[in-house]
Amino acid sequence: MDEPLPGRPTAHGRVTLSKIMTAVDVNLYGTVHGGVLMKFVDDVAGAAAARHSGGTAVTAAIDEIVFLEPVRVGDLVHAYAQVNWTGKSSMEVGVRLEAERWDAVGPTIPVGTAYLVFVAVDVAGTPRPVPPVLPTDMDDQRRFKEALIRRDHRLARRAAIQKARAE
Repeated sequence: MDEPLPGRPTAHGRVTLSKIMTAVDVNLYGTVHGGVLMKFVDDVAGAAAARHSGGTAVTAAIDEIVFLEPVRVGDLVHAYAQVNWTGKSSMEVGVRLEAERWDAVGPTIPVGTAYLVFVAVDVAGTPRPVPPVLPTDMDDQRRFKEALIRRDHRLARRAAIQKARAE
């Protein structure tokens, strides 16, 4: 039997990416495409999952993505990601997006949040074990508990859909 992997504190997998939004990122309304932000979210979440798991991790699901405020050309967007929960080979990664307006001085503006599920894989694409995440403070413990709720909902929804299809 394999030895269990040693746990890693939440801080081990934290990643921050920043990007200036340009004219190629906008839609017909003059704001940044949701898809551009979704890719940015997936990039930073993938980096956090890979860092925590110590190798390749692939996107398995996006549980939720919420856009709070529009992002505009010239805005500097920061994406903050961390692994909130781990299973055997899967991880939930939470992402927070904040923007600095190019034409204003002041605090960053929350522009979005997302929760993604990643699976760590080996070179053959087979799921591989991940180290447990070790929440180290109250915020990390809250995120861990909330991730369990999202997991339970995801599994219950999947089971309900499979049951409905079988009827």
